[in-house]
Amino acid sequence: MKIKGRVPTTVSGWGALALFSVLLLVLPSSFLVIRIFQPASENWEHIREYMLQNYMMDTLLLAFWTGLFSVAIGTALAWIVSAYDFPFRGTLKWALLMPLAIPPYIGAYTYHGMLNYTGVIQVTLRDHFDTEVSQRYFDIMNMPGAVFIFTIFLYPYIYAITRAFFARQATSLVENARVLGSGPVRTFLYVVVPVARGAIVAGVTLVVLEVLNDYGVVSYFGIQTFSTAIFQTWFAFGDLDAAIKLAGILMGIVLVLLLLEKFLRGRRQFSYSNTKVSPLKPQSLKGWQKWLTVAFTGSIFCLGFVIPVAQLTYWSVLTYEDIFSETFLTLIRNSALAAGTAALGVVVIAVVIANFTRMAKGVVPAVTSRLTVLGYSIPGAVIAVGVISFFIYLDEKLAALYDLTGASSALVLSTSLIMLLFAYIIRFMAVGYNSIEAGFDKIGMKFTEASRTLGMGWTETFLRVDLKMIRPAVFSGFILVFVDILKELPLTLILRPFNFETLASMAYRYASDERIQEAALSSMFIVLVSGIAMFIFHILIEKEPN
Repeated sequence: MKIKGRVPTTVSGWGALALFSVLLLVLPSSFLVIRIFQPASENWEHIREYMLQNYMMDTLLLAFWTGLFSVAIGTALAWIVSAYDFPFRGTLKWALLMPLAIPPYIGAYTYHGMLNYTGVIQVTLRDHFDTEVSQRYFDIMNMPGAVFIFTIFLYPYIYAITRAFFARQATSLVENARVLGSGPVRTFLYVVVPVARGAIVAGVTLVVLEVLNDYGVVSYFGIQTFSTAIFQTWFAFGDLDAAIKLAGILMGIVLVLLLLEKFLRGRRQFSYSNTKVSPLKPQSLKGWQKWLTVAFTGSIFCLGFVIPVAQLTYWSVLTYEDIFSETFLTLIRNSALAAGTAALGVVVIAVVIANFTRMAKGVVPAVTSRLTVLGYSIPGAVIAVGVISFFIYLDEKLAALYDLTGASSALVLSTSLIMLLFAYIIRFMAVGYNSIEAGFDKIGMKFTEASRTLGMGWTETFLRVDLKMIRPAVFSGFILVFVDILKELPLTLILRPFNFETLASMAYRYASDERIQEAALSSMFIVLVSGIAMFIFHILIEKEPN
């Protein structure tokens, strides 16, 4: 039954909740935009004249080269796994996703620890082969090293999206190219890549956004990007206004990136010409081609997962007795509390907004949906600046109330865990919302309309019918957000309350103090939780019908 005419009161109630939630999500960004145009400080004038160009160049170079190499590796792996059959293909198909379980900053600490003078490689060369090699050949703490780290741990974004596209793509184009005498390389470059352009662009956009969001790798390697500049300006100079201006420029770069993505995707679309869709049928490889393929795919998997996990495991065993204590259990408890609470907030808000946008049609629901997912495209450092500006403003407005209650500080909200949780919700709302929206799309409106026909109201229908049917999507959204928050570093470092440490922040502190082995146990816990979650989702996706 379709409801025509005036929007029912209950739907309007859902809309009010949804619009209020979206307003909270965009308010910090609004404060940021307003404060960008305030008068510049002396620090900002110095930054603009002497340092801004270097920030811009390092940020763009890092994003460009990481994007380029990630596209090359991710797309090639997706095509190889989709189009060819070779030994261990079934295992490598999901194993090549596992580098995403390792945050790049943990990968950076691990590889530096392995490659430095006291690392396993140089120690082995000296002790067992009596070979002393110049340190410059093992120096990874530079721009090429950062590009390697980001590429090897972020390429799965492109691999996953393009493989999903290839798995559902009709074979006719590829078969026609082969009949016309096109070789494997030519078919890949001139047929497969153009057809998959939209999927590739979507994947590389996620990669570049992750690079722009990063603070751990660039800070540890000493690369001056906008993220490090925002941290330094804020904490070293104590100049929030200059940090806001840097955050505004970084937001401008993100906006250009999103517009570029839309342009690169273009209007060309590739669809099936009939309803008989045949997925790609892998061709068996033989001889040297078979083993070369195994070597290539296996090497990428080893570099992105096996080697760093093996090293982290070894360090964890060495330092377990010293690190595993009541303090470490507190880290786990803090991480679980922050990630669990924020993830719960995300799924509740996402359910409200997604339910409203499917019940009501028009411009307002469409805009609401777009604003909801905006936070994921904003780097963590930018969100942090906006959130703290917003909470300081709230504290100023509530100062009289604080005096009445006898609060010991005028900065109650801006020094609390609430601010960090709020920032997490803004940053990762898109992750939970996309999962829940997909769940609503699968069940459609037919069950809702049937329930309404039987006399149930909108809210009763939601609680007794819709919510039970989208439980898998809600669970998926919660787990995805939980894992992302567990790995999040920039927001945690900037906004965490005094004396509140998480596994991510403690791993960063140990690594920054050159106590890399002590950082391993915290890092392994993050990797273990992330890896288990990714494996479960791979199983769920594989079981899901196309």
